[in-house]
Amino acid sequence: MSHRRTSGVEQRTHYVDNGDGWRLALHRRWAPDRLDAGRRPVVMVPGFAMNAFILGYHPNGPGIAEYLALAGFEVWCVELRAQGQSVRSARASRRFGLEDLGTVDLAAAIEGVRRNSAVSAERVDVIGCSLGATYMFIQAAWWPTHRIARMINLGGPLRWTAVHPIVKTLAVAPRLWSAVPIKGTRRIARRVLPVVERMPQLLSIYLSPAICDLSEPDALVQTVDDPVPTINRQIAQWIRRGDLVLDGRNLTTDVGRLDLPLLTVVATGDGIVPEATAASAHDAMRHPARTLIYAGDARRPMAHADLFISELAPEQVFAPIAAWLDRADHGPA
Repeated sequence: MSHRRTSGVEQRTHYVDNGDGWRLALHRRWAPDRLDAGRRPVVMVPGFAMNAFILGYHPNGPGIAEYLALAGFEVWCVELRAQGQSVRSARASRRFGLEDLGTVDLAAAIEGVRRNSAVSAERVDVIGCSLGATYMFIQAAWWPTHRIARMINLGGPLRWTAVHPIVKTLAVAPRLWSAVPIKGTRRIARRVLPVVERMPQLLSIYLSPAICDLSEPDALVQTVDDPVPTINRQIAQWIRRGDLVLDGRNLTTDVGRLDLPLLTVVATGDGIVPEATAASAHDAMRHPARTLIYAGDARRPMAHADLFISELAPEQVFAPIAAWLDRADHGPA
């Protein structure tokens, strides 16, 4: 367990066994002088080939996790198997998929949060970031004793209603994506960033250099992890099919039955998870406490990573999420 404090926010890392050969990293942030013990813990889940670093990083101020901690929340950035600082044992299988992350790992992480939290609550509020939102939906829809009270979808897919042409091209051959091991992603990203600054159109579906400070490439690439081949294949199949179907269960159908409040944050210029896809859970569900907000506009559109690191993010993403979480009319603890 590690501990440090910056800008009035204390940080401590705990570990929890997922029962499948991995020790999952749970990074806790809280501001002791501002913590409101009447609020539920907030669990943040990073997504595809991503770890929790980006949740604590912003080039011009507090990252989203610190922002929420300074707003009085106890924030936990969890890393599931093969993410960030999670630790694999010798007996752990190298083959796992979306269902393992969404059911087994996220359930273990949430229980680890509840055991170590300074806040007494039976349930937690979850922010699913990008593919982390899909893990959140899997947990809520398919884990019979889930502990999720409210859900926030931060640019994540449920049904691939819309697909960017580049992403659609990459999904043409699902078996190929599971057969090709991808290593050294962080090193590759470090080399690509300087090129992107000179030719921003190369990465425009992912981030917008016009509103993102890319002057610290060594910091930015820390959030990049190597993707998992099995999950690559599942995502490719999912994009081609539209709905995520695992073991005969259709996630869109099951999420549509959930009776949980949902906030959806859509980036207006997102080419990774386009607007209609990011809004698909909002459209599928029928719970009255559903809110859809847009980050960016026609003049200054926001892409996928802009939700976390752009100059617009604190005002258009962080603040609305804090305000929504602060509302007391979503349901009991």
